[in-house]
Amino acid sequence: MFSRVLTVSARAHLARSRPFAVSRVMPHVRTLITKRYTADHEVIAFDDTTGLGTVSITDYAQSSLGDVVFVELPSVTTEVSQGDQIGAVESVKAASDIYAPVSGIIEEINDTLSDQPGLLNKSPEEKGWLCKIKLSNHSELDGLLTEEDYKASIDS
Repeated sequence: MFSRVLTVSARAHLARSRPFAVSRVMPHVRTLITKRYTADHEVIAFDDTTGLGTVSITDYAQSSLGDVVFVELPSVTTEVSQGDQIGAVESVKAASDIYAPVSGIIEEINDTLSDQPGLLNKSPEEKGWLCKIKLSNHSELDGLLTEEDYKASIDS
């Protein structure tokens, strides 16, 4: 009993001697980004937290195209199916269609590309992203190429 009284007394003393603070335990949030590739040189980076896939072209595609001069992008809220044409890229050498790597709804487009299409050459998978798709069927990612498989396909 005496040790319990000291413990309670010690807690009371500590509570009075320290400023009041609330401690919050933040839940651990882990975001998983899955990158997959198509045989047509599109790449999608899927964020499992948001359910969005960021679509871009690969570095190999931009280097094959040469200097990009125009980018056509889909409209926001457009519903697309895997394999649908969602835009086009024109360069000094050629024009190439862009296909949806997955099914879903276009949530956002990279408006910067209308004024700066050369971003596709400078940073195709980062600043030169094309659109963001809210996936309707996550299992479609499983049918796309891994980075290793994609690299093997362009090296052969």
